[in-house]
Amino acid sequence: MAAGSPRPTSRDVAQAAGVSQAAVSLVLGDKWRGRVSERTAERVREAARDLGYRPNLAARNLRLGSTRTVLLVVPALTTEFFAGVYTGAARVAAHHGFGVLLYPSPEGIGPARDPFASAQAALDGVIASSMAADALTAIRGDQLPLVMLDSDPAGSTGSATVNLDIRDGVRQVAEHLLSLGHRRFLHLAADIPSWTFDIRARELAERLAAVPGTELRTASAPITIDDARAAAETALSAPGPRPTALVCDDDKLAAGAYKAARRLGLRIPDDLSVTGLDDLALATALDPELTTVRLDAELFGERGMQALLAVLDTRTPTPDDIPVTLIIRGSTTRPTPT
Repeated sequence: MAAGSPRPTSRDVAQAAGVSQAAVSLVLGDKWRGRVSERTAERVREAARDLGYRPNLAARNLRLGSTRTVLLVVPALTTEFFAGVYTGAARVAAHHGFGVLLYPSPEGIGPARDPFASAQAALDGVIASSMAADALTAIRGDQLPLVMLDSDPAGSTGSATVNLDIRDGVRQVAEHLLSLGHRRFLHLAADIPSWTFDIRARELAERLAAVPGTELRTASAPITIDDARAAAETALSAPGPRPTALVCDDDKLAAGAYKAARRLGLRIPDDLSVTGLDDLALATALDPELTTVRLDAELFGERGMQALLAVLDTRTPTPDDIPVTLIIRGSTTRPTPT
């Protein structure tokens, strides 16, 4: 469009495409399916592109009572996992004309402060990853649609819950180590009070208890490499037969366990098999590379955004958990006979 030319309007698009303004509104608002044909929708989109038409979002939002904006709340930005969740959510949101604001809660998994003068006025909905539902009270009040990721579906106050199949991931780890012949286990647990870590501990204990002759110890640490090293070193130095397999709630905890093993003169995997959970880039930076459970963070974010869109459209989101995969690498092997 030439400089100084008037800004194109929806009426201009309608005339160029040979349709009504109502049809233009339906197509550009992504509400056309079942109302106009695919061919007509493409003609409208092409006319809008050719004219350089951009809808007046402020006026549209005021008219519809919608901001087309979603808030993604995460506990922290210290891991690439949450970056993947954001990437997936933003990709789906953009396809539907939404924007996603990323908000790392200053309080971690605890109560998150409202980052706006009024979240209800600024947002259409909230997606919260690995947070307690009651931590979002200040942000959502009782008005905004809320989708919880990595949260207890039975205790959630959200409109929908999307989970990775963490329970199955722990099952895969346990079965892998048991099949190698391990019977003495140490669980290096994340010292974080949340549903997802409770599930990991419970599932591991139940899987191992079902096999006669197994022993399970537990040590807890915050998810930092130094804290994990200290906790693992203390646990592995405790009196009695040393564990031959160390199951970590997170790849960072596993990295700390590697450092503890080296300080104690233990070889991985000959003296100690180690597993993680996440499959961060860190997993292949370790030597030997880490056996861990791959969590598809981007798919997780995509499904979270799809669930929120379904809630906003008064549809029922897909209820199934997202599958996870055990990636077997060099950190696990059969225990050395004693």
